[in-house]
Amino acid sequence: MENNTAEKTGVELVYQQQLDAGHFMIQRCGGCTAHVFYPRQLCPHCGSAALEWVAPSGMGTVHAVTTVRRKPDAGGDYNVSLIDLDEGVRMMSRVERSGAVAIGDRVRASVRVSGGKGMVLFVPASGEGERQ
Repeated sequence: MENNTAEKTGVELVYQQQLDAGHFMIQRCGGCTAHVFYPRQLCPHCGSAALEWVAPSGMGTVHAVTTVRRKPDAGGDYNVSLIDLDEGVRMMSRVERSGAVAIGDRVRASVRVSGGKGMVLFVPASGEGERQ
């Protein structure tokens, strides 16, 4: 869940522009082939500057989850989840579902664009098995 009001530059700007266009992309290092998230200038694994943008599978597993409680007139409760993508990186987002979100749930990424700003949200992975 991004703070879209902050001024972004460099790779953060490129990442946000891709989300705004409806595309979820992460980086992969051309040197060591490790995937990288959050966007960076240099690979945190090997130090290479040979980072390229790639589309992840979008599949992941809920690593941790908490519920943020809000009054109904403020939009109601929502979850904040840490998702381990199948590519080996972890990101913070939300899982959109009517029931409770649990550690181990399999989820699939989707991009929601609202007011011209994109953000990655997750939904239960139907047909993939809810939990590992």
